[in-house]
Amino acid sequence: MRTIAGELTFEEILSKTRALMPGVVQDLKSLIRYPSVAFPGYPKKPVLAMADATVAVLREYGIPDAHHIEIPGGYPAVYGEIPAPPGKPTVLMYAHYDVQPAQKEDGWETDPWEPVEKIGRLYGRGSADDKSGILLIAASLRIFEGKPPVGVKVLIEGEEETTSHIEELVAARPDLFSCDAIIIADNGNLSVDEPALTTTLRGEASCIVEVSTLDHAVHSGMFGGAAPDALVALIRILATLHDARGNVAVQGLRSDAPGDGEYPVNRYRESAGVLDGVDLIGTGPLGDRLWSRPSVTVIGIDAPSLKTAANILIPRAAAKISMRIAPDADAGHELLVLMDHLRAAAPWNAHVEVREVGHSPGFSCPTGGPGYTAAKSALATAFGQPVLEKGTGGSIPLLRTLHDAVPHAEFVLWGAEDASGSRIHGTNESVDLGDLERTIIAQALFLSLLGKKR
Repeated sequence: MRTIAGELTFEEILSKTRALMPGVVQDLKSLIRYPSVAFPGYPKKPVLAMADATVAVLREYGIPDAHHIEIPGGYPAVYGEIPAPPGKPTVLMYAHYDVQPAQKEDGWETDPWEPVEKIGRLYGRGSADDKSGILLIAASLRIFEGKPPVGVKVLIEGEEETTSHIEELVAARPDLFSCDAIIIADNGNLSVDEPALTTTLRGEASCIVEVSTLDHAVHSGMFGGAAPDALVALIRILATLHDARGNVAVQGLRSDAPGDGEYPVNRYRESAGVLDGVDLIGTGPLGDRLWSRPSVTVIGIDAPSLKTAANILIPRAAAKISMRIAPDADAGHELLVLMDHLRAAAPWNAHVEVREVGHSPGFSCPTGGPGYTAAKSALATAFGQPVLEKGTGGSIPLLRTLHDAVPHAEFVLWGAEDASGSRIHGTNESVDLGDLERTIIAQALFLSLLGKKR
């Protein structure tokens, strides 16, 4: 017996998707070739060219009015709309076209801007995060030949990986975001072939701590032993961030209630590239450590390099600290707690300055509505097995903004970024093409199921 989903059967959606996949792969390869790094200091021309290419892809796949929306102070977003049939809901679909920096010298096996397909995966920067999301959206609409059973709004951002200005667009043009459900095509499964919906995301808060102990560098032989070294003082401050087991030791940070999802330890070690014999840090269920508790990472240090090292006491040293916070925590409050901890940890009355870099909230996805139920059913059908509900440690600040702007809308967070192999933000990023195909099928099924509910 065939599974009916709106105007198309599952078999029809499956057949149409498989016919589309060769073109989808070629179009994804074309998008990967744009080094669309929106970080300050990188060339603007490739980013703007990628915005143009995104418009072209959306138009080709069935959104004829796809166009740029200028974002003051930032790169343009790409937007398109298909009005809803009478009485039917509207779905907003989100992805982003900017990517993390990459160069072959970082450890890539191939040129990060030249896509390479091997053993069912497509390699290249942005192949998963998040140019696959653009093709996921486009292909799921192409299946309906420009006439989906629901209304559709598409928003492709150009600054998700850096300082985003998209919140200003939400405030200035709330009409663009009015909808009944929101698909965030910038997530994925824990591993290939195992479907997952993301239900929580941690927030992020970051600051810079600078330590000064001397007004100039001095000879370490003549003055070492009494005059304090700023780098040593900084190291002692950073060492207070974790206890001996690796748990975050900053008192006053929030941890959310434990979740139901678990992360297999062996799979996590392999995905993270943890070396043989190296312990994992922290205590308690691995899923809780990754999804509902805070974590603290030192992501950069200003200090002499090994090449320039000299026999001196360092007068000044600084570190940038990034903290992931519990999904429902107040980001501003958590940052203040971290900054107070750093100041209080200063040894030897060293001068310590702590300054904010930024903070953004986490998100907890409502899971009880008909849209979420339809998404879970569609994903299970497309993959042929039950769906895992999980959290993620990554942050998408826009989600809280969208929820505040459209409080009645449901959220669906999925995509083709499998944690076991995609290596997003890292070297040798890739997307599993089978997972991409199955997620396209799931998204088309979801649109069909949603179209039947009203």
